[in-house]
Amino acid sequence: MAKLALVYGVRLLPSEELTEIKPAQIVLQDGKTAHVTMHLIEGETQQELRTQLSQSLDAFFELFPEI
Repeated sequence: MAKLALVYGVRLLPSEELTEIKPAQIVLQDGKTAHVTMHLIEGETQQELRTQLSQSLDAFFELFPEI
């Protein structure tokens, strides 16, 4: 299997300041572009955010059982 790259970003902001979340764009070596869907996780404590992030990552990897 080829070496894989997991692309992600994290930024913590007050949820009431968010207006819109747009896909992030990636430029590949061949010049083509790809998009990364951005996800919003909200919570009031660090533990709530960590729990939801962990669940989200687990669900992502369930989509690719061959990895």
